Amino acid sequence: MEGLIKGLINVALDAVEGAGDREERRNQQTTSQEEEDERSRATWAEVVSSKSNDNQAEPHSTGAAYHRPTSWDRKEEGEGRRKEKWDNDEEKYNKPHHPPRRGQQEESEERKDEDWQTVGNKKQHHPASHGRPQKYEAWQGYKKPASEQNYSEGTLHSINTEPTREELHDLSKACNRLWDLDQNRLVPGKDYEINVGEGKKVYDKGDMAREKLFTWLSDDALRKPTMSRFCALLDNYNPHEGYKEDVTAQDKHEQTSFIEEISRTGPIKYVFRYLVAKGILNCDYEEFKRILISLWFNLYGRGGTSGSSSAFEHVFVGEIKNRGENEISGFHNWIQFYLEEAKGTVDYQGFIFPRRRGELPDSETQVLTVQFEWHGILKSVSSTLIGVSPEFEIALYTLCYFVGREDNQVNLGPYSVNIKCYRMGNDKIGSVFPIAEN
Repeated sequence: MEGLIKGLINVALDAVEGAGDREERRNQQTTSQEEEDERSRATWAEVVSSKSNDNQAEPHSTGAAYHRPTSWDRKEEGEGRRKEKWDNDEEKYNKPHHPPRRGQQEESEERKDEDWQTVGNKKQHHPASHGRPQKYEAWQGYKKPASEQNYSEGTLHSINTEPTREELHDLSKACNRLWDLDQNRLVPGKDYEINVGEGKKVYDKGDMAREKLFTWLSDDALRKPTMSRFCALLDNYNPHEGYKEDVTAQDKHEQTSFIEEISRTGPIKYVFRYLVAKGILNCDYEEFKRILISLWFNLYGRGGTSGSSSAFEHVFVGEIKNRGENEISGFHNWIQFYLEEAKGTVDYQGFIFPRRRGELPDSETQVLTVQFEWHGILKSVSSTLIGVSPEFEIALYTLCYFVGREDNQVNLGPYSVNIKCYRMGNDKIGSVFPIAEN
């Protein structure tokens, strides 16, 4: 009996000890899992931290300044950092939020040192095939007074910018001469590539472009002095039509230095000599520069508010009409299109079929009529000169304003174009843009 009792006691003790062992093993497994989870979290944190540190440490180029700012309401002194502000406009102006584009979810953006990299965009390209705008330290120099800045040497003396007698009597020949003088015009296939996608009619609303318009752009393209300074101007405006612009001293420095830079190029020199030869202007070159600043940057009223618009803002940046159904007006510049598309705020939706039967546009075409959305708002038709320099467009539109009419049928290289020019009063450009005729 005593042996039986001892046996039962040993069995009971073994059972208790076994349970303890199992509990200890479970505890060890739990601890091991927690440690593994902690290591996983630590590893992920290190990855995120590493990426964040990489972003913060990303150097600025000290080469020719190029920056695509991301704000419409920067007005900051010192470092002049500009934050992306589309969402902030809702708070400041109580504008209604526009829904995402049809068939799309909300897009998110990942910043690298205030550069743009679109994440989750419908139309993606490998980063290497679609260069992102970058900010360079030298861009800050554009904020200095124009007299304290450095400029390019200007057009070589060997380039003839005197208008011929035939050109003085034929606006089309004069405009074609400007095309020939545009030394900074980019070359399709060499400096950039576009994918025009499929064509559509103006009233067709479907998206006929599976890819972005710009497949890639050379890293050096927007580092050209006139293009770089042009880019620096694009964030100086609130795109909502009818809201008074606040022009800072830095904005004025950027305007003056931009005009100074382009005044050293062939197209601007040609227009000056053309207008003087025609007797339309009677001034020296310095006064002509001041005329250009006034013509393109002086504010005027649009949308019922004085000081809310300018020729530069409307033609090159674009404006959003908020009366009734929202719509886009202006926005006729390829650089602004490229930058906004890279940022993710422009959705290219295909080219518009030519009015006349003829060749359809392709990757080599430099006069293109397109349809797109900007911040979810449709621009049903817009014509743009692709790859041309800012000085060419300023010269072309200034010449048509002073010499031409509302409709100006001209030739630009191989393209037949109607330069549509609308005036505001007697001394302002309301809008000006190309319409492809072939």
